[in-house]
Amino acid sequence: MLVLVAPGQGAQTPGFLTPWLDLPGVEDRLRALSAAADLDLVHYGTNADADEIRDTAAAQPLLVAAGLISAAALGDVSPGAVAGHSVGEITAAVLAGVLDDTAALTLVRKRGLAMAEAAAITATGMSALLGGDPDTTVAHLEKLGLTPANVNGAGQIVAAGTMEQLAALEADKPEGVRRVVALKVAGAFHTRHMGPAVDTLAKAAQELTPGDPKITYISNKDGQAVATGAEVLERLVGQVANPVRWDLCMETFKELGVTAILEVCPGGTLTGLAKRALPGVKTLALKTPDDLDAARELIAAAADSAADAAGANA
Repeated sequence: MLVLVAPGQGAQTPGFLTPWLDLPGVEDRLRALSAAADLDLVHYGTNADADEIRDTAAAQPLLVAAGLISAAALGDVSPGAVAGHSVGEITAAVLAGVLDDTAALTLVRKRGLAMAEAAAITATGMSALLGGDPDTTVAHLEKLGLTPANVNGAGQIVAAGTMEQLAALEADKPEGVRRVVALKVAGAFHTRHMGPAVDTLAKAAQELTPGDPKITYISNKDGQAVATGAEVLERLVGQVANPVRWDLCMETFKELGVTAILEVCPGGTLTGLAKRALPGVKTLALKTPDDLDAARELIAAAADSAADAAGANA
């Protein structure tokens, strides 16, 4: 079974969309997505520098647009499930048929602006912790007043909180943690610090009419499949202030019988986690159009594997 996944904030790099604009129709679609977001995504994906695309209000629409464009470039693909990390959940909602392009870009633009405003209230940030026992790490973070905002599996937890709390973490790492790496994000996402953004998003969501998922949609709230569009939308709203449980998503992928994971542009983060947490599962990250042929081969191989499994069970 193939799972299509979409990365979250921090995966973007300057100019990463430049090669994609050489594909027929991509620039036109990106300009249409720009109109929906009221933001020049062509500029942000090609000419903007690292500081510009670090801005939450711009980064989030850019990531969703990149995921949609790269997924469309694959052609006709029917994954067994879709999931997204943080803002990547909005990309996954489009891939599952819950939201259309316009609704998704309108929502993600409001999400980015609201989270940027919430982040400006207090100086906050996020740091990735590599290694260590998860239970020991979480207990240590809570002692320091930090939130385990992303429990990513594969020996990685992301802590979030005030800059003072993160400085204390640097000086006092949990037992077994090898490294603490400050992330290039603008705030403590998926924590109580994002509470004001939840109210804004809830109002924005009331203006949308979601469809029910046509493909199994795995929520990063708890790794569970969500059956209705209304619940997907409700979770998209609440997740800005709740931890991302990507570890539970990967457990669900395993239970569903995943054989391949394909990460849409700008891929790399989630396939890296899968390589460590799901040995034996084939992975591929879409970074540039040069990856498309290999991605199509992966899709075809996953389809053959699914057909063989269905025949064996018949």
